[in-house]
Amino acid sequence: MIVHRERPLNSETPIAELTRGTVTPNAAFYVRNHFEPPLLDPSSWRLEVGGLVERPLRLSLPELRAMRSQTLMVTLECAGNGRARLSPPTEGEPWGLGAVGTAEWTGVPLIDVLDRAGPRPAAREALFRGADGGPLEGRSDNTRFERSLALDEARESQALLAYAMNNEPLPIQHGYPLRLIVPGWYGVASVKWLAAIEIIDAAFSGYFQRERYVYEWERDGRLVREPVNRLRVRALITEPRPNQAVEAGDIVVRGLAWSGAAPIARVEVSFGGGPWQAARLSGKPGTGSWQPWELIARETRPGRTTVRARATDLAGRTQPPQPEWNRLGYGSNAIQDVRVDIG
Repeated sequence: MIVHRERPLNSETPIAELTRGTVTPNAAFYVRNHFEPPLLDPSSWRLEVGGLVERPLRLSLPELRAMRSQTLMVTLECAGNGRARLSPPTEGEPWGLGAVGTAEWTGVPLIDVLDRAGPRPAAREALFRGADGGPLEGRSDNTRFERSLALDEARESQALLAYAMNNEPLPIQHGYPLRLIVPGWYGVASVKWLAAIEIIDAAFSGYFQRERYVYEWERDGRLVREPVNRLRVRALITEPRPNQAVEAGDIVVRGLAWSGAAPIARVEVSFGGGPWQAARLSGKPGTGSWQPWELIARETRPGRTTVRARATDLAGRTQPPQPEWNRLGYGSNAIQDVRVDIG
């Protein structure tokens, strides 16, 4: 793993590790923490569900495991993935392109727990509160990690309350004993070490909802802010590796593509600024998980060249040629360049 910070741990996956299969092994899955992981006793831990509900709940892990379960293959990507490519640099972890991974998550559909609790008519959002927290620079009090979803979003997203990752109990760094998984959204929405769900009647304005995880630009002399939510479309080249020497002739280019807005429509590859060539997509299309892709291109001219890949989804969103700079460095999904030596 490429460690950017040890306490709390923040580490990304080497791109080579993303080529080993459709899912990312737990030990190789990127880790994004804002605080030290809380040490929770699963025997006494309970998920509290309250607020504007008809039937408040206090669910143990065995009770959750006894409910209807579902397994989904979901890609999680840190909103800061690719931040290191921005110029000028922004604050935040200097992620390369490895703050992304796909796992099989098993748990209880969120909608089942919401329906059991029975949100009242005035309910507007579900607030998800993690057990992690601590001091933040510039703030005098301790801050919990909290995020919310509109109830309609919570119901339509196929969100899971996950207790297993790749057929194993959740590792501590990934939210043991329970975390939220929101397919198609940046990883910040998938709250780890979930302790409580509170149904509220207004838009939540906590630190990680309004002061962080927002796109912020200055346009026409005024500040524009938009929330970070769905994954932006991206194609990642996993083969060849940067600065790799490849033989002239038939060159294999492979990678992964994903989008939170719509399934991937196409991936195109260009050599040395030449015409875009359509790659072959494999796997099942969807908005929750990445799709592998491959192109075999014939290149006979020796020398150093650049391989580029871009993805387009069925909503018509295409990767931009250059990163879109914003103050906090989120959503940097520009077309990737990989330089190789053809011999």
